[in-house]
Amino acid sequence: MPGAFVLINTEAATEAGILKELRRMSDVKEAHVVYGSYDITAKIEGESINKLREIVTSKIRRIPEITSTLTMIVVEGV
Repeated sequence: MPGAFVLINTEAATEAGILKELRRMSDVKEAHVVYGSYDITAKIEGESINKLREIVTSKIRRIPEITSTLTMIVVEGV
C-alpha cells in the first residue's frame, strides 16, 4: 500500500488540537508533535498515489491552522 510522510507547519500553539484531528483520520497511521523546522509529522497510507494526494489536499491541508506541508512519498519500504 502506498505511503507518505507529511511534514506540517502550524500556527503557534495549535499543535495539540491538530494532532488530535489528524489521529482521528483513518488514513493517518501515526502523527507526532516534533521540534525543529516542522511542528508535526504524519505517516499516511492510501490505496494509490492519487489517494495519497487526496488525503493531503482534501483532508490535511484543509485544517485551518495548518500553514504549510511537505509530503515525502515512500518509494521503498523495509
